[in-house]
Amino acid sequence: MTLAENALPGTGRLDSKTGVIVFLAFAAAYFCSALVRAITATLSPVLTQDFSLHARDLGLLAGGYFLGFAATQLPLGSWLDRHGPKRVILYFLSLAVLGCLAFSMASSFAWLLAARVLVGMGVSACLMAALTGYRRWFDAAMLLRANSWMLMTGSLGMLASTLPVQWLMPLTGWRPLFWILAAMILLSMAAIAWVVPSWRLNSSVGTIECSAGPPEASSAPSGASYAPIWRSRYFRKMAPLAFFNYGGLVALQTLWAGPWMVKVAGYTPLEAATGLFYINAAMLVTFWSWGMLNPWLAQRGWSVNRLIGWGVPFSLVLLVFNILAGASTGWLGWALFCMTSSVMGLAQPAIGMAFRASLAGRALSAYNLVIFVGVFVVQWGIGLLIDAFAAMGLAQLASFQAAMAVFLCCCIASYGYFLSVKADN
Repeated sequence: MTLAENALPGTGRLDSKTGVIVFLAFAAAYFCSALVRAITATLSPVLTQDFSLHARDLGLLAGGYFLGFAATQLPLGSWLDRHGPKRVILYFLSLAVLGCLAFSMASSFAWLLAARVLVGMGVSACLMAALTGYRRWFDAAMLLRANSWMLMTGSLGMLASTLPVQWLMPLTGWRPLFWILAAMILLSMAAIAWVVPSWRLNSSVGTIECSAGPPEASSAPSGASYAPIWRSRYFRKMAPLAFFNYGGLVALQTLWAGPWMVKVAGYTPLEAATGLFYINAAMLVTFWSWGMLNPWLAQRGWSVNRLIGWGVPFSLVLLVFNILAGASTGWLGWALFCMTSSVMGLAQPAIGMAFRASLAGRALSAYNLVIFVGVFVVQWGIGLLIDAFAAMGLAQLASFQAAMAVFLCCCIASYGYFLSVKADN
């Protein structure tokens, strides 16, 4: 019997041992995804120097990852529902390997950007493939825990993009780092190919057959559209928060916290890398804690909507404080902002569970599309605003503060919309 066949009798659920092994295989790929996502924050000083980048260029380069990521989400959801996570993620990760190699050989900003977009496309299935599989293989409580611990793994990858990268830079330079990343992605692909269950569409009866269990009695996803997703009142309720609040969290964590520490707070590149290390370590602990607490909170009536409703205001207050504190805001202020914003991560499994399992891939990918378009817009938009305010005569500190204030207003508006729409998952 292979690992893929170790399902609980009469269900599509994996037994606990197989579930852990499958989780670790997906987590390895997501670790690489998060590492390559956040590495531009640590590399921003050397890339700025080597390619003479402005703030808008740096924002576009970092956002290129999310642009590529977002571009694949709608077809990705249909492919996940039709072909299953194993087959889809292996094809996508092949693009990530090519993107890493192309980035290491870049000789111009345009080349860097194109490679960055390719990498974003290649790793775009890492979280959605895992959550689509978990939707079939795990029960609801375990799904919430697995989601939080996947995000914890992402924080571990971002952690690896900070001080470890800074320490390796004098030894290898930044280009060979991407050869190492390509090799790590290849290893994660091998693990997924070995342990993750497959499923296939049975066209004769219109069901999905998963090698981890019996067919699910649902309509075939072939030819199905995203219309049920877009029509969902609950999806539309969550979308603005996903775009600005969650997208902004990722934009700050993976890029703008670094330049803020260097250009506003006066950190050296090493001190900024150390600050990013602490921020991502705090996020790792936060997502681990969410994974431990989620089942307990759910049993006591703390739904995802209730947690978000109470949690988001704390992040808004901290963002106001960080903006007003200006040069006094260092890594701790941004770590606290990111930790309080992490409550938005709970919405992803809630979106998946709000739809039947045969729509899970599309629902999750559509929501992820909103998030990563938001990351791209916020990440590039902050860079454009910083340059625009500087061109108007504002000092560097004031330019950063004004750009963040615009971001704050967008976050407040999206939270207001969330409160105004009455819809439960």
